[in-house]
Amino acid sequence: MDSITHTVLGACLGEAVAGKKMGKKAMLFGILANNLPDADVITALWNTEAHSLLSHRGITHSILFAVVATFGMMLLFEKWFSKYQLTRKEWLLLIGSGLFLHILLDACTTYGTGWFEPFSSYRVSFNTLFILDPLLSMPILLGTLLLLIIKNSNLKARRIIFRTALTLSTLYLLITASIKIHVNSVVKNDLESKQMKFDSFYSTPAPMNNLLWYSYAVKDETFYTGYYSILDKQPTVDWTAYKRNDSLLFPYKQNSDVQDLIQFCKHHYYVSKKDSGIMIGDIRFGQLIGGDQQDPGFVFNFDIIPQADKSLKVSQSRFRDLSKDDLNRLMTRIKGI
Repeated sequence: MDSITHTVLGACLGEAVAGKKMGKKAMLFGILANNLPDADVITALWNTEAHSLLSHRGITHSILFAVVATFGMMLLFEKWFSKYQLTRKEWLLLIGSGLFLHILLDACTTYGTGWFEPFSSYRVSFNTLFILDPLLSMPILLGTLLLLIIKNSNLKARRIIFRTALTLSTLYLLITASIKIHVNSVVKNDLESKQMKFDSFYSTPAPMNNLLWYSYAVKDETFYTGYYSILDKQPTVDWTAYKRNDSLLFPYKQNSDVQDLIQFCKHHYYVSKKDSGIMIGDIRFGQLIGGDQQDPGFVFNFDIIPQADKSLKVSQSRFRDLSKDDLNRLMTRIKGI
């Protein structure tokens, strides 16, 4: 999830666990715990861009790290901040709730989260949330703002605020999970009714909403993409077929950065030719509405450009700015067909 969501969630959790004893400072401890796993972004200072994608949400997003960090920080904070008179149980809950909810929320997105590092590189992704989802963030953001305003002495009002914020966000998470189950059923039934052969299929929310879902199915070197809105009148999906064009990537596959990209994409990628080299599109993160067979328009792309010294320059392509037409197509498609 985005940093804002992690921050305001940490603030509300801090208030819920320790606000009575620590006042508004409890929100700071909650924010620290909830953002600690993202300290791994510092690896971008020495890693290549491609390898940084694998480093992020790796060991610091693992269950092992969450357990060790929870107990380690509890021992340190119990000593350094003894004046707040929190019990060990309260310190464990304050720190652990932030760490574990961070890696749980991240696993709800498409990026993938290394829960089992360092024992396994498998990335957990439930694909129930877009990385930025306003409906999830707004209750806890408003709750945090109100908690910053209302005095510490008004315990009843503060309790009502954090309970309401956390309850609404939890209910939204449960709703998104139920929508995911429904969408998967629609997609699978549609593929089977159209007698489309597939090895696997996936679905994930389109940007910043949970009504419109992007889906793709994979069969050998071919993949199909389509959209389904829960507001659609009919439970069907219009599919577009693409060839992965793996032959374009073959000359570069031994490069370590290219291998990192393939691992990051979980082998779900599309290759297209550019004047200066090739471009890899990560199928998992979806398209700009309006892509066609000539230009799928994937939003997450990487340029692979041969250099004069026979090395490769591998870098993330610049995200294309969303135009007014893009937004209009998105809103129209959300409303159903």
